[in-house]
Amino acid sequence: MSKFLIGWDEQSIVPDKKVNLFGQFYERISQYVETDITATAMAIECGSDQAIIISLDIVQVQDFLVKLVREKLQTLIPDFNSEKLIIGATHSHTSLGYGMMPSGKPRGGGKSILAEFAPAGAKYKSLVKPTKDVLSPFEATEILVEKLTAAAVNAWKSRKEAFYANEFGRAPVGMCRRVEYDDGTAQMWGDVNTANFTCLEGGNDSGIELLYMYNKNRKLTGIVANIACPAQVLEHRSFISADYWGYVKENLRAKLGKNIYLLALCGAGGDQCPRDLIRWVNGETPINDPNIHRPNYIERKADPSMFDVKGCKLIGKRVANEILSVYEEIEDIKSDIEFAHKTMTVDLPLRRATMKQYNEAVREIEYYFAKNSDSKTFNYEDTAKLHVYEGTIRRFREQQNKEIVPTEVHIIRFGDVAIATNPFELFLDYGNQIKARSYAKQTFIMQLTNGAYGYLPTEKAENHGHYSAYISSGRVGHEGGDLLVRESITEINKMFKE
Repeated sequence: MSKFLIGWDEQSIVPDKKVNLFGQFYERISQYVETDITATAMAIECGSDQAIIISLDIVQVQDFLVKLVREKLQTLIPDFNSEKLIIGATHSHTSLGYGMMPSGKPRGGGKSILAEFAPAGAKYKSLVKPTKDVLSPFEATEILVEKLTAAAVNAWKSRKEAFYANEFGRAPVGMCRRVEYDDGTAQMWGDVNTANFTCLEGGNDSGIELLYMYNKNRKLTGIVANIACPAQVLEHRSFISADYWGYVKENLRAKLGKNIYLLALCGAGGDQCPRDLIRWVNGETPINDPNIHRPNYIERKADPSMFDVKGCKLIGKRVANEILSVYEEIEDIKSDIEFAHKTMTVDLPLRRATMKQYNEAVREIEYYFAKNSDSKTFNYEDTAKLHVYEGTIRRFREQQNKEIVPTEVHIIRFGDVAIATNPFELFLDYGNQIKARSYAKQTFIMQLTNGAYGYLPTEKAENHGHYSAYISSGRVGHEGGDLLVRESITEINKMFKE
């Protein structure tokens, strides 16, 4: 058991310009800032081991972004092992769209697959034309690297002797967003008001894993909260927002002071959402999402729309109230911990497409463009309609010379708490399997971390099909999910084995 040091920092990532909002099947330019979006860092040092964990209000954390930040940290804080940097996305769909290769060149320089099949001479046309007052993907990357680096450096340099309490709370946030039907299929956001609806495909987890951090005077400095639901109430809207985490933070600071930090960690929530599909409430304005259809909508007595700010505020209030309620009852504040941080690369099998699936995808794209043979352009709408087939073709070509997906995983022991990371939108069942078999008293699952490898569905979801379970939805299938679970459990239990 050893004393430990904790440091904090928070950096706003709101730019001076409008931004391309990433994470939907259509283009959006931000109109205003609804809540601040931030990079919040917590640095930990104990004995000879260390970690910096950053929570980022963004839809995903690409490999190259982590690499760029690590390169800077090697120079700025050489006493920190930059391989022990963890950056996790809250999965806000109302944040910066960015993109840059490590070489500094914009991403996507090669010819797209759709361009191969489009009519001769047809070119991609953006539906929303960027202007000088809209941040470019390159500029967005520069801002993110600058702010992430500053947050990590400041947190590391501010670390001081600390105390902690690990606690548990409950608040309803996440619910399964895949609807199962009696013909053996399922749909993301599926309509339940139909005679062949049978059940929601998966469960939900209302638990909140919590860490409360204190300084040597036992004054609260920050809170770590882990919820198995992505931050995507406002995912279709055209403003900048941290989604429900922004309102959690706002409520906590109103009660605990403006200097309290919140490290928001997204748990295993690939098949989860903040909406009750049984008591469905439409958005206040139309939702431009090809996967959402409610032809026989019936008004329900339920929560306000979880597509809009009113619903977002309600979740923020619920979560903050539970965190505050638990905080008021804390009795056991500890100063000594066992701390260990292991980084590893797990080689997971690439999910493969069959020749039949490849040929079907080619036929579908060819047929689509044959119907539009006079068109001189194709756009984001065409890309949305064809993404399933494009992804299948891309995967089939990739698998000709690639079999595995090297996957960065971090396992941390922090006293009675285990933290396990992964770069997927991990279906809840996998997170539950890790938690259920972990020797730790409490296990935090941190998805969308140090990489953006798409959804990792269960075998059941793959068999049922639809968005989030398509081959194009993620790089790894259920065989890889099972392996990730086994490797994570093995490493956790090594740390906690008596």
